[in-house]
Amino acid sequence: MKMIVGLGNPGPRYQHTRHNVGFMAVDGFARRLETDIINLKFKSLYTKKGEILLVKPQTYMNLSGEAVVPFYNYFKLESQDLMVVYDDMDIPLGQMRIKPKGSSGGHKGMESIITLLGRDDFPRLRIGVGRPNPTQEVVDYVLRIFERDEIPIISETLKEVLDALETWTKDGLDLAMNKYNQRA
Repeated sequence: MKMIVGLGNPGPRYQHTRHNVGFMAVDGFARRLETDIINLKFKSLYTKKGEILLVKPQTYMNLSGEAVVPFYNYFKLESQDLMVVYDDMDIPLGQMRIKPKGSSGGHKGMESIITLLGRDDFPRLRIGVGRPNPTQEVVDYVLRIFERDEIPIISETLKEVLDALETWTKDGLDLAMNKYNQRA
């Protein structure tokens, strides 16, 4: 089984913000699989289609591990079967990066997962949301919706993300990294 976790914050207030691109990716993948993420368990909305589990933690970003770890343990997953999708300010808007493991990079949602899971050797797909201007607070920036001219860029990026996730579920991490990291 493959578990794809999209990080974000629950509720309509955050729905289209930069911090919720993980939710957007998982929602898009659910549409691709022709399923709905409507079940509630372990503080998450989720769906299972075949051997793919899609999870959207409802704990708010900084507590994501409280939702991810129970699913991980319940399904007795191996670290390579977990893919976490989230926003990254260190990657320019319109780009993504897939990594097999690593630190949280300062991302509080990832920090929560790594701490509660007790490991960082699981794949992650980081979606670039760009950096705020020097006068803007980071929190304000990631909790803002995308600007009008950024929407086509993030929409195209999310299409690539869905292709990368599909490649990972069918053909593995190495092929997904080789195919999609080169485009960045």
